[in-house]
Amino acid sequence: MKKTLKSLLVVLSMALTACGSSAASNTAATPEPTSASEPSAAPQEAAPAEGKTYKVAVVKQLDHASLDEIANAITARFDELAKENNVTISYGTVYSGQNDQTTLQQIASQAIADQVDAIVPIATLAAVTMTAAASDTKTPVIYAAISDPEAAELTGIEYVSGTSDALNTETIMNMMLATNPDLKTVGLLYSKSEANSEKPIAEAKKFLEEKGIAFVEANGNTNDEVIQAASSLVGQKVDAVFTPTDNVIMAAELAIAPMFAEAKIPHYAGADSFVRNGAFVTCGVNYTELGKKTAEIAFEAMSSGMGKLESYYLMDGGIVTVNTETAAALGLDPKLFSQFGEVVEVVTTED
Repeated sequence: MKKTLKSLLVVLSMALTACGSSAASNTAATPEPTSASEPSAAPQEAAPAEGKTYKVAVVKQLDHASLDEIANAITARFDELAKENNVTISYGTVYSGQNDQTTLQQIASQAIADQVDAIVPIATLAAVTMTAAASDTKTPVIYAAISDPEAAELTGIEYVSGTSDALNTETIMNMMLATNPDLKTVGLLYSKSEANSEKPIAEAKKFLEEKGIAFVEANGNTNDEVIQAASSLVGQKVDAVFTPTDNVIMAAELAIAPMFAEAKIPHYAGADSFVRNGAFVTCGVNYTELGKKTAEIAFEAMSSGMGKLESYYLMDGGIVTVNTETAAALGLDPKLFSQFGEVVEVVTTED
C-alpha cells in the first residue's frame, strides 16, 4: 500500500490512550475538513426505496486472513441490510487486486463501467486506486481498514468515507514490558512497501529509544523475504518482535509464527488475524465489527447520500486477542493482558 493520490507520508497525529484507539465509540471521526478540502454540497437524502437494487463492487487489495475477514463481514452485513430494508444489494464476487496496482486499476475501471452504486475497497492501495478511478463519476467509495486516512489523502473528498483501524502502538509496547520488564532488544518486522506500517514503526522506534531499549529492523516484500527476515531476527536472539497491520507480513504469518514460537520469541502484531495464524498477541479492533460498520456506511451512502457521513470513522479497540497455543509454547499466561482490555483467547487456524 505504498502509493497514494500524491504520496503516503505519515502525518496523522492522534492521542491514543486505550487499546486500539482513543475513540469513545466506533463512530468517532476526524475533525471537519478545512476550507481547502471542503466537500461540495452533498446530494439530498432519500429513504431506501423498497424493491430497489443496489450494485456494489467489494475489492480486497489482496487475499489474506485480515482482508478476507473484513470482506466476509461486509457481504454478510449487506445481506442483512437487504432483508431489513426490503431491497437487493448485489455485490457479486469479491474482487482481489493481488496487491498489484495494475490489477486494481482494471478492477476499478470495470466497476465504473458497470455503473455500480458504491465501491468498497479494503486496504490502502485499493482505496487510493478506487478513489482516483471514481473522481469523474463521484461514485461513492467507502473504504475499510485504512490505518492512516489523512496520510493516504483520503479525507475531505466529497464522495469518500470509510473506517480506520489505527493502531495504538504504545499499548502494544507496554504489553511487551508487562510480559518482560527486562526487555533488551525488540525486532521490528515489516514491509517497506506497506503504508500502514510507516507510522506505527516510527512510533515504536520513538517509544523504544525513550525507554533505552534497542531495536533491530527486518524487512521483506515477498513471502520468501519475510521468512528470511524473521529468521534473521531469530538468529539475533531478539527478546520480542513487533509487526503493525502490515499486509505483506500477515500473508506469511503461518510460516513465521512457528519459527518465533520455537525460539521462545513472542510476536506482537497489529491485528487479530495475525494471532489466529500463530502470532502471540494483539490489542486492537475487531475486524468483523469493522466490516459490518463499513457495510452500514456504504448502504447509507447509496440509499441516503453522502450528506451526513463523516470523513471517516475510527473504530474503537479494547480487544486483546491471545493465541493460547503460542502462549503455551512461550510459557506465558494470557491473563497478563487483562489490564489492557477484554482478553479473547484463540487457537491457530489457516483461515
